[in-house]
Amino acid sequence: MAKLQGAFTALVTPMFEDGSIDYEGWRKLIQLQLEGGISGLVPLGTTGETPTLDESPEEEKLIEIVVSEVKQYKEKLAKEGKSRDIPVILGASSNNTKDAVKYVQRAKDMGADYALVVTPYYNKPSDEGIFRHFEEVSKVGMPIIVYNIAGRTGKNISTSLLCRIVELPNIAGVKEASGDINQMMDVIAKISRKKPEFSVLSGDDGLTLPLIAAGGDGVISVVSNIAPTEVTNLVQSALNDDMSKARELHYKLLPFFKAAFVDGNPSSIKYAMSTKGMIKPCVRLPLVEVKESAKSVIENALKECNL
Repeated sequence: MAKLQGAFTALVTPMFEDGSIDYEGWRKLIQLQLEGGISGLVPLGTTGETPTLDESPEEEKLIEIVVSEVKQYKEKLAKEGKSRDIPVILGASSNNTKDAVKYVQRAKDMGADYALVVTPYYNKPSDEGIFRHFEEVSKVGMPIIVYNIAGRTGKNISTSLLCRIVELPNIAGVKEASGDINQMMDVIAKISRKKPEFSVLSGDDGLTLPLIAAGGDGVISVVSNIAPTEVTNLVQSALNDDMSKARELHYKLLPFFKAAFVDGNPSSIKYAMSTKGMIKPCVRLPLVEVKESAKSVIENALKECNL
């Protein structure tokens, strides 16, 4: 399988006021992403409010739709004499290793290309426990993207620990959301420069440009929910060493990179999308919709960025 490079959208899950899932809105969001040139899709991640979703039928139906829409889009391209690799990187996480293995197996069985597996959260395992967690999920036999986000899990995957994990089979890359550019560069220096097939993806929109400049491979993006073409252009410009254009796009989008998290994720990005008529701003408890003060910040950033 080709190395992951590009912009990959951490998809929100559209919902109605009663908390039910807007499956037609989900389908339209996927189609918007594909037409916008996005490199790949990441359903059922944290941005997708997966902890609040029922495994069946909700998660299964969401997976079926995204896999089907990507397949149909690739078939459409083929009829036009074109081709594009559009991987589906399915969220497959739990702080119960047995469940994480089950979710990775589901990702494989339902046609995803990669599984995104976060550090076990809440129970805060030791480094050895984290290693064994990834050891078990790697046995399923599909490519795994390790997701490091200490701010949500309470545990940072150090570079030394990641060096152990990448020696396991099927570990294809890392979504680095530590927020520490020095750690990200350490991962590049000690892992991806020695294993060129290993992908280092930013988990923070605002750190995408500096990470790629340092040798990273792209971003799993929240902002691309509303701006797939703009984020894709930024990433591709940087990957193609057109840093002048990449910087221009980065600073154009910077106000919204900040505003997209002003009152939490995905509440903030969902509100932004609702102002464009894309989806409703609805979330499930324990998340709530953004405060009035945050709405003005988001609206002003959208105008400033011409989104």
